[in-house]
Amino acid sequence: MKKDFIFTSESVTEGHPDKLCDQISDAIVDHFLQQDPYSRIIAECAVSTAVVFIAARFASFASVDTPMVARNVINQVGYEEESFNSKTCSILTSLREMPLRRQDRFDENTLADEDIDDIRVENAATLFGFACGQTPALMPMPIWLAHRLARRLTSARLQKVLPALAPDGKVQVGVEYKDFSPYRIHSITVLASQKLPAEDEKKFASGIIEAVIGPVFQEEAIRPDHKTEIFINPQGPFVTGGPSVHSGLTGRKVGVDTYGEYSRQSGAALSGKDPLRVDRVGVYAARYAAKNIVAAGLARECEIQLSYSIGRSEPASIQVETFGSGRIHDDDILAAVKRHFDFRLAAILRQFSLRRMPSMVKGGFYRKLASYGHMGRMDLGLPWEITDKAGVLREYMSQHA
Repeated sequence: MKKDFIFTSESVTEGHPDKLCDQISDAIVDHFLQQDPYSRIIAECAVSTAVVFIAARFASFASVDTPMVARNVINQVGYEEESFNSKTCSILTSLREMPLRRQDRFDENTLADEDIDDIRVENAATLFGFACGQTPALMPMPIWLAHRLARRLTSARLQKVLPALAPDGKVQVGVEYKDFSPYRIHSITVLASQKLPAEDEKKFASGIIEAVIGPVFQEEAIRPDHKTEIFINPQGPFVTGGPSVHSGLTGRKVGVDTYGEYSRQSGAALSGKDPLRVDRVGVYAARYAAKNIVAAGLARECEIQLSYSIGRSEPASIQVETFGSGRIHDDDILAAVKRHFDFRLAAILRQFSLRRMPSMVKGGFYRKLASYGHMGRMDLGLPWEITDKAGVLREYMSQHA
């Protein structure tokens, strides 16, 4: 692997059509789990001009008005244009209620260890978790900065600092690396939709630089320099944007949801699934382990790979890769991971309270993950972002160094 390179990651605002679909899907998951924490629910969404399509299958005691959930999300995101808004868009649904299954309705908090072994995964999945020391959240710098800029873009719209902004937007950040470490900001690209076709582009661009880019980098150690390329709507005015311009689909932004393509990621969508889906919650558990390893100083970078097979309660395979940055051998780190982390499905549910989080967090839980990443979210106090295992891992390292 090259030591010197340039890497670019993107983030999108909550008004991006794909992210709108993720939010609708996860808001539906929240509503089911708030009423019945043992709900099984898979919800997928697609949007286009004036149309929303929701496909869901569920087994639950809950009663959820899925069209109303979708309209509330659309309204909260801020779509008010004639071509797409919460009041006039058509919402089509394909809903299938499945029979309740006794094996799904267990309380993981009361299970003995041998009972946890009886809760087995029902879908095969190979999952990845990653962490590195490039940012305070132990995330790769390109996606960390892209998320911060995308959130600031939304904030500038909601606070009417830039009143011409519409909900849809995208940010790309290119970071130049030297000797595997971030060195300088190579490029910043902002695609920001605007409500006023006649808006002066130069004034609009300068407003983005002053109200979005400038404030974000005031808090960063590495900032744009005189060579940094900054592009604001380089292909011309991006008028209105949203579903009337390009369609959206649940689960199409997995790179945005995870590590900005800097490391490997599983191919499955994270949004729109209840916590009994290991292809969702296993990703959180893998991130938790990788982050604690880096926080403990065992490695500068760490990737955890979990491979689950149908009918097993725990991964068939656990792999650790530190890309040559480990302070002890990867096999020793793997031994520490197996000793201190429990990747069985029911154990993950119990440790992170994943079936009860929607009731514990005001305004729901999973919908908040659907924009600006599921990883590195220090604003949400996510249980898989806690580094409470760093101490025991450091002790393990001292014994095996």
